Amino acid sequence: MVSNSLHPKHKHPEKFRFDDNPTDDLWSVFKIMGELVEGYNKMSKIGPCVSLFGSSRLTKEHPNVDLAREMAQRIAESGFGVITGGGPGVMEAGNMGAQAGGGASVGLSIELPLEQGTNPFVHKDYEIVFDYFFIRKLMFIKYAKAFVVFPGGFGTLDELFECLTLISTRKIPHLPIVLMGTEYWQGLFKWMKDKTLALGMISPNDMDLFLLTDSVDDAMDHILSYYKEEEVHTNL
Repeated sequence: MVSNSLHPKHKHPEKFRFDDNPTDDLWSVFKIMGELVEGYNKMSKIGPCVSLFGSSRLTKEHPNVDLAREMAQRIAESGFGVITGGGPGVMEAGNMGAQAGGGASVGLSIELPLEQGTNPFVHKDYEIVFDYFFIRKLMFIKYAKAFVVFPGGFGTLDELFECLTLISTRKIPHLPIVLMGTEYWQGLFKWMKDKTLALGMISPNDMDLFLLTDSVDDAMDHILSYYKEEEVHTNL
């Protein structure tokens, strides 16, 4: 016999709200609007960019950090700006490379208790600090012409799968996605092929939505081949 009554511990579910004051939720709409307006205003003036994702926890001695710097420099030399999360690790390397390559160095930072603030290689005119992850992700994606994803944790995976979801559902064009670091990503690739694809949870062509490589040359060829008939202009 199934009972519809609540467990004694849950007789007052309204007490389990994250916020007991709905007025605060309504006022947060204005803060959200403010972040959207600032983001649109600044990002719309930068020109075509490539969003570069990766871990903030890697030290400068890690090979992926140097690879990210090289990748970002090549991106900038090709006429694109570089968008990162504005933090340390791979993100700092990306902004450093963007500066070295003469491109726009954009940092979309997030207010977090343990973050160290925006790295010094972000151009001051292209720095935005967000409270909301979802608005920050919107800016990463809306103003990018391609995505380069280095090894990272939950945040990096979240950004990667956001891109894959929007492309596979045709909410955005099929922009180039490059996964840098075959050793790191091959386990995920195999799982997607052996599980999600094998069980029919994704389509076979979804496995072609990204390039898996260790080569900056291959990554750049993949990105630039998409735009071979389109001249890239920057607003630097």
